[in-house]
Amino acid sequence: MLSRGSLPSTLPADPMPLFEEWFAHAREQSVQRNPDSMALATATPDGRPSARVVLLKRLVVDPGYVVFYTNYESRKGQEMAANPRVAALIHWDAQGRQVRLEGRVVTSPASESDEYFASRALDSRIGAWASLQSQPLASRATLMKRVATHAARFGTQVPRPPHWGGYRLWPEAVELWNEGAFRVHDRARWTRSVVAGGDSSFIAGPWAATRLYP
Repeated sequence: MLSRGSLPSTLPADPMPLFEEWFAHAREQSVQRNPDSMALATATPDGRPSARVVLLKRLVVDPGYVVFYTNYESRKGQEMAANPRVAALIHWDAQGRQVRLEGRVVTSPASESDEYFASRALDSRIGAWASLQSQPLASRATLMKRVATHAARFGTQVPRPPHWGGYRLWPEAVELWNEGAFRVHDRARWTRSVVAGGDSSFIAGPWAATRLYP
């Protein structure tokens, strides 16, 4: 049975370089509109889950984490503040591949968030100020009025809002999946320990790999 590629017969000790290779390939192929789309699942302390799509903006192979950005006061931001354990899924349908992550999040350093925010389009920076993400909105006109107000307030010099910034997701588990013919897929899972090591960082143990039935 043929597949669109397969995992190595001997699984690598670290899944992150292969994850990076798949991510780069998906972006280079340009057959999916948003190859950096990542479904992020959070949960309240009492276990009520919710999921949405964010953008995977950075993948750091060593020591092994991914970065995304959002409004800290949004529903997901509030849930991550109360329960930092999350799960994420990146699915590249055109490549027949997906990556699952399970782990913990911590806010990115302010300097990192500042640098990324400054690289965004002007309208996106204004939008970050205008949107009270996840809060009730009376009308679209109300939102557009807020956009106009903040555009007039800042002009082209738009600082990062204090309620907006990055998160680093440190996976304790990574699963790589390659599509196979007739649903005979290729699938493996890596796990490691992750212990808090300071601001925005963790101390990660070695990975342990296991091939899984699809």
